Amino acid sequence: MLRYYDETGLLKPARVDEFTGYRLYSVQQIPLLHKILFLRDTGFNVSEIALAIKNWDNALVAGQLKKKRREIEAAIEREREKLARIDTALSDLNKKKPSIRYNIVIKSIPGYQVLSLRRIIPDYFCEGMLWKELSKFISSEGLDIPQNSFCFAIYHDAEYKESDVDVEVCVEAGRSGENKNGFVYRTTEGVDTMACAMVYGPFENIAGGYAAFAHWLMQHSLYKITGQDRQICHRGPWNEEDPEKYLIEIQIPVKRI
Repeated sequence: MLRYYDETGLLKPARVDEFTGYRLYSVQQIPLLHKILFLRDTGFNVSEIALAIKNWDNALVAGQLKKKRREIEAAIEREREKLARIDTALSDLNKKKPSIRYNIVIKSIPGYQVLSLRRIIPDYFCEGMLWKELSKFISSEGLDIPQNSFCFAIYHDAEYKESDVDVEVCVEAGRSGENKNGFVYRTTEGVDTMACAMVYGPFENIAGGYAAFAHWLMQHSLYKITGQDRQICHRGPWNEEDPEKYLIEIQIPVKRI
């Protein structure tokens, strides 16, 4: 390490023995060495140490230490999340819970210009009625919205309900238009932090996806739910004959505490 410090100019020896090549240091260099070791042991790299040594004063070093503290705290948080994922996986393997099949990822979702229909329906299984009603409206009005346009459902209830659920189905329109009979053109809100899970197979698997998210949320206490969840049916009855190949994306807005 002393050889490396010499090569980088961080700590050069007082002199080098001309016969043996040994680096010799003076007592006067000990305070400098202590500064270097202190910074090294708090996570500073060589370039950061060199900057601190060259411009040593309490204000600058205090600023660099605070910055390093934030970096270390972030690194510790990332490692804790890894440990939580490992603990979750081990627990699921031991208890054979279904959440091991779902991978929760965090991403940002933009706002979309959509044509939407929002209704109170008897239960979640009646959502298909809204899609049929929306599709019929698009057809009867002769709207230029392709059948394969991006579409998703938003669930406006604050919690799961057995009946009388508030559901909004949306299809990306890319433009505004005239609102009519409950069919509304609007721009959905963008979400900076959305927890998402892909659910493969028949619609019955969706419940397992929500259970997986609840399990993930218990293991990641830094997050809390902040808004309405969404579902995107990437592959469903209209473009896939085999229910085992359906692909649903659950999206739940979260916020770091």
